[in-house]
Amino acid sequence: MIRSLCASVLYIALGLGANAAAAQDLSDLITGEMRGVVLHDEPQAVSEAPFLTEDETESTFAAFEGQVIVLNFWATWCAPCREEMPALNALQETLGSEEFRVVTLATGRNPPQAIRRFFEEVGVTALPRYRDINQQIAREMGVFGLPITVILNRDGQEIARLRGDADWASPEAIALIEALIAEG
Repeated sequence: MIRSLCASVLYIALGLGANAAAAQDLSDLITGEMRGVVLHDEPQAVSEAPFLTEDETESTFAAFEGQVIVLNFWATWCAPCREEMPALNALQETLGSEEFRVVTLATGRNPPQAIRRFFEEVGVTALPRYRDINQQIAREMGVFGLPITVILNRDGQEIARLRGDADWASPEAIALIEALIAEG
């Protein structure tokens, strides 16, 4: 009985130590282009509100469960978004898989034709054109100002956030995302 209890305590302690080491490893990757990323102490729930897909059907973030997601809130009128979007496209082209994807969510009044034109102008070919037309998701997730990028774990919870734009195709971004994918 005591041996079983000691084994259980040791197992839990090793698990907690591994989680602490993983968190430390991630914080070591918050450098260069990723220096503005804020890692949360605990995963946070995301909005369950629906967004519109390219074919005008509704979906939710639950559709991406099991994948690490870089979720970018943006708008067609946002100048920093114009600068950042090609790097997000490159990140998707580089690492996109069954385990990871970049999801773009235009928030506010962004008609489909304006989104299509924006993507064509900046050379985006690998990203979805999803819309949060009434800004419900942005409000529920505390998105004030654009662009805002949140990282979701495989359970669909927010684990990190970056306010403002960044080079998501940088070596620092690639290293961070690869570490998150490797966590399984």
